[in-house]
Amino acid sequence: MGYRVVVAGATGNVGREMLNILAERDFPADEIAAVASSRSTGDIIDFGETGKTLKVQNIEHFDWSGWDMALFAIGSDATAIYAPKAAAAGCVVIDNSSLYRMDPDVPLIVPEVNPDAIDGYTKKNIIANPNCSTAQMVVALKPLHDAATITRVVVATYQSVSGAGKAGMDELFEQSRNIFVGDSAEPKKFTKQIAFNVIPHIDKFLDDGSTKEEWKMVVETKKILDPKVKVIATCVRVPVFVGHSEALHIELEKELSAAQAQAILREAPGVMLVDKREDGGYVTPVECVGDYATFVSRVREDATVENGLALWCVSDNLRKGAALNAVQIAELLGRRHLKKA
Repeated sequence: MGYRVVVAGATGNVGREMLNILAERDFPADEIAAVASSRSTGDIIDFGETGKTLKVQNIEHFDWSGWDMALFAIGSDATAIYAPKAAAAGCVVIDNSSLYRMDPDVPLIVPEVNPDAIDGYTKKNIIANPNCSTAQMVVALKPLHDAATITRVVVATYQSVSGAGKAGMDELFEQSRNIFVGDSAEPKKFTKQIAFNVIPHIDKFLDDGSTKEEWKMVVETKKILDPKVKVIATCVRVPVFVGHSEALHIELEKELSAAQAQAILREAPGVMLVDKREDGGYVTPVECVGDYATFVSRVREDATVENGLALWCVSDNLRKGAALNAVQIAELLGRRHLKKA
């Protein structure tokens, strides 16, 4: 006996990826419902590569009763309307937006890092999925934190345009094409030209000069990993279609050599260590697309601080940064709380 699962926002980049991953991982679902806004109602979409198709239903009129769980990829405004309705009907919401991440009554989960925190979902019947850049970072940090206790992290991100949705991907493609033929490359989605450029600005600016994306990485890491860890982030949009990269500089309480860190990461859940000190002996976004893993490369000691390490971290942001993590949460929820006879 399987679950009845809803994918809300099924026609978007992340929603489609959720359907793909549910199919790939053979998630134990007896029934899948694809829901989206009224403009997509009636559309037919694929359920991964199973050969099955789903007819998109209108989220405005959807009856949430009788459904076990819903994976939400519809943005904060729509989530604020529909998540409480689903939760009240007994359908556990796994939300990919930022709306509930810092709610003290909503667990913020990365299954490889803080699986036990999922037990708190009953307070609101909602579980939050973290920001894409945070998710991959804490997967890499967790085994090192367990071994030697991380005190501070300095991270610079190199985030793909897919993090800004289909509009971001379209803008990179169109600007690149226009530049080659001599046409205008005026920005629409981004604040500056993204083609052949990098933009040190993701989300809105806050009073202290950081951006909201940078703030998310700080507060979410504290909630997921350890409130004592100090984090400072600089988040940069780069002209890459899919795959976020991060340069991490880590300070620890105890000494940990690069070799020891490599050995720990090699065995860590969710991590794939690819670290050969030779040309091409590391992972870039091109290689991570479509993969489940968080890839770690360039592990080395940082002699500028006591007990310091540096490493390079890459992951498919539409997968581990969003859809995959949501499905992993659904799997964890099923194992621990919604067991079917």
